[in-house]
Amino acid sequence: MEKAVEKGLIQYELVNIRDFALDRHRTCDDAPYGGGAGMVLKAEPLAGALDSVGALSKRTVFPTPSGVQYKQKLAEELAQEEEIVLICGRYEGIDQRVIDEYVDDEVCIGDYVISSGEISSLVVIDSIYRLCDGVITRESLEEESFQGPLLEYPHYTRPEVFRENKVPEILLSGHHANIEKWRLKKRVEKTELNRPDLLDLNKISDEAKC
Repeated sequence: MEKAVEKGLIQYELVNIRDFALDRHRTCDDAPYGGGAGMVLKAEPLAGALDSVGALSKRTVFPTPSGVQYKQKLAEELAQEEEIVLICGRYEGIDQRVIDEYVDDEVCIGDYVISSGEISSLVVIDSIYRLCDGVITRESLEEESFQGPLLEYPHYTRPEVFRENKVPEILLSGHHANIEKWRLKKRVEKTELNRPDLLDLNKISDEAKC
């Protein structure tokens, strides 16, 4: 990401919500109405921070465990945006009125809970910036997991023998057509093993089904 910034391919700006707090203690959270454990990020400082970057006119994303599952398709869609605003939540979350007014996408990076919205926002950022033109070659992106109905095939590099385990002979053959067939079959095998929910036999070739 540092190289992409240096090349001028992407830019980012960090905004501290506390800079928009309304009291001398820079308070940004309070107890939830209706009772319950934890604290909630207040609407006023968060709205002030969002207004400072013109969030109402930009695609605004809020990573949260209660959002929709974040997938590669949405990452590709967000990568087409000129600017994106990410809200980093904490504690029990943020005031719903901010979500209602500013947020376009509530996304969940996985079926688990973490304490820092900064971490989940970094996951979203990393998935997006690498899709921007010039960051990674198109060829590298096309063969990755989630670019279609199959996961990526296994990779090998030097040495040829590691702890008595050899690189598959097919990869040493120099026969590119056979290598491609082998990789396709390995993609199917890996998808069946790790993510059978992704496997759509209608979207893969007859050759891969063999």
